[in-house]
Amino acid sequence: MRFFSDNAASVHPTVMEALSRANVQDTAYDGDALSAQLSGKFSHVFETDVEAMWVATGTAANSLALAAMCQPHQGVVCHKEAHIEQDEAGAPGFYTGGAKLMLLDGEGAKLSADAVESHCVAIRDDVHQVQPAAVSITNATEYGLVYKPDEVAALSSVCKARGLGLHMDGARFANAVASLGCHPADVTWKVGVDVLSFGFVKNGGMGAEALIFFNKDLAAATHYRRKRAGHLQSKGRFLAAQILAMLDDDLWLKNARVANAGAQVLAIASGDRLLHPVEANEIFIKLTAEEAASLRGAGFDFYDWGAGQARLVTSWNQSAEDIKPLAEAIRAL
Repeated sequence: MRFFSDNAASVHPTVMEALSRANVQDTAYDGDALSAQLSGKFSHVFETDVEAMWVATGTAANSLALAAMCQPHQGVVCHKEAHIEQDEAGAPGFYTGGAKLMLLDGEGAKLSADAVESHCVAIRDDVHQVQPAAVSITNATEYGLVYKPDEVAALSSVCKARGLGLHMDGARFANAVASLGCHPADVTWKVGVDVLSFGFVKNGGMGAEALIFFNKDLAAATHYRRKRAGHLQSKGRFLAAQILAMLDDDLWLKNARVANAGAQVLAIASGDRLLHPVEANEIFIKLTAEEAASLRGAGFDFYDWGAGQARLVTSWNQSAEDIKPLAEAIRAL
């Protein structure tokens, strides 16, 4: 009955079992046997040589990624609805030492290559204006839309021409890949992404996210920044254990497919109420205050999303049968 957030979903049993197995004595911090496997495992997933490290939260992952690409006097181009702008309490500025977020518009919280290029062209090349150093996109976006490989490639082309880094906030990266049906490489390094924040908590993890450096030159200083920011956990093997468990047998993709399928059930039930196409596991619908109260009275939990709007999020642990009562309730409004 809870469609408030996939953050609220239960931890996958496989992850819990992995945590239990990791509960043995080992080297501290990130020197343990499990943490040592991360770069190799992710290199296999993405079919290229990467450097990977765990962090505890998506906010830390995003902010550390941006700090690797952006100096304090520079800027990060992102959507005005981006999580790094709306929901991270200034963390990117804190981690970068003061870099500015340069906010653009775009349908469904998506950036276009043309919008980024137009923004950069308008900035004078002198010391009186903040110069961009990176672009950050979210896949899937804050409104549940998915960047396709050609869209990322177009953005990357602008970035490379201007010497900008490209970061992908992948809090729901699994849902995006499951929606696209492509190889994870096709929407990341093959189309120019330098750093990916790979989310696991929303998709069955307990408290671990991954930073994936396709541009490995950006990784070295990040080890120091992670420690300085208070994110080098002494028992890092427990974070590594979660991530490895999710990678084994493509559990991360299987979970995302379940969540996406549930979203489609609600999308069909919502019909003309839909505010955005449903491409991942978030559904945005028109809902009056009275209708919202009716659904909550029936036991359903969800976010209000501005006047007359609501956000519903499906999770890996919700089957079609679990979702059916809400679908029927929406149809009956």
